[in-house]
Amino acid sequence: MNRAQAWQLVTDWTASESLRHHMLAVEAAMRAYARHFGADEEQWGVTGLIHDFDYERFPDMTAADGHPFTGMRVLREQGVDEDIVRAVAAHASERTNVHPESLMEKALVAVDELTGFLTAVALVRPSKDIRDITKVKSVRNKWKDRSFAAAVNREEIEHAAAALGVDLWEEHVPRVLEAMQAIAAELGLDGSRSDGSAE
Repeated sequence: MNRAQAWQLVTDWTASESLRHHMLAVEAAMRAYARHFGADEEQWGVTGLIHDFDYERFPDMTAADGHPFTGMRVLREQGVDEDIVRAVAAHASERTNVHPESLMEKALVAVDELTGFLTAVALVRPSKDIRDITKVKSVRNKWKDRSFAAAVNREEIEHAAAALGVDLWEEHVPRVLEAMQAIAAELGLDGSRSDGSAE
């Protein structure tokens, strides 16, 4: 599956702009990690882009056909590389019992919820522009506030970064933040959502 085919799959299955933005953010972060590890950037990017494509239609994750099981079936039917299918399974290991083993699988778990957290940090800024987050310290302050983005599993991100062999604050957060900043407009995090009260 190439990038164009992956994006077609996403748009066919997902109407939600915010969910599409999430998948684009994860794609960008996965590409950054592929470059870091000298891995296949296209494969890692496609994996990040399609990891949640079935979620909108099958959100009941307790159902046998819920996310990501339907997605995995569709990907296999389309002949998608089993490494990608396994990574999709591993990002939901508590349901699939497929635990992340490869670098690609570990990276997907490590960046998935972090992109959501960074989006939340950007959207509470007056400018609503992720490029205005210039210090990791501001992210860390929000991280410590457990009432902020309370649904984000901080421990999972911490453990996933450790499993990937990167320091959370010195490497992981800065790398994912930079990847998202590079496509701020595609993510709707370039200030276009601003209420005009500040830049």
